Amino acid sequence: MNQYESQVKQIAAPIESVYAKLSNLENLRPVIENAQNNETLKQKIEESGQDPAYLNMLKNVILSADSIALNTGMMGTFALDIVEREDPAVNSGKGTIKFKTAQSPIDANMWIQLLPGEQGTRMKLTLRADLNPMLKIMLGNKLEAGIDKFADMLSMIPY
Repeated sequence: MNQYESQVKQIAAPIESVYAKLSNLENLRPVIENAQNNETLKQKIEESGQDPAYLNMLKNVILSADSIALNTGMMGTFALDIVEREDPAVNSGKGTIKFKTAQSPIDANMWIQLLPGEQGTRMKLTLRADLNPMLKIMLGNKLEAGIDKFADMLSMIPY
């Protein structure tokens, strides 16, 4: 398994609020719906060298409390299921949400680690993906950058 980690991100909200939002994926529905029409977000995506047309894929997101699925077009459907939750209220102040691919061309798992910080919550994402050597060459750098951008995105959600 190849491991990719985001930088630690600061979120200006209490850990309980962040955990409550992220541990039930249904809570992301308004965020996803608003992202499709957010001109500021489109501009930031363009500035990062990406195509803001990717936001159109968000129209096909299927959410439940425990799973998220997205049709990515060429790569098919990508789905993640929450497989474990560690509530900070009962886990010494630390929260973790663990995911596993349910439908994907690669076997992977991801977890979101939450820790109380001085001014809110500290968050770090970790992705482990089972990549053969060819896929590692093709996708490794993209996954490294992608996990950090995903963490940036999660740190900007209103909690």
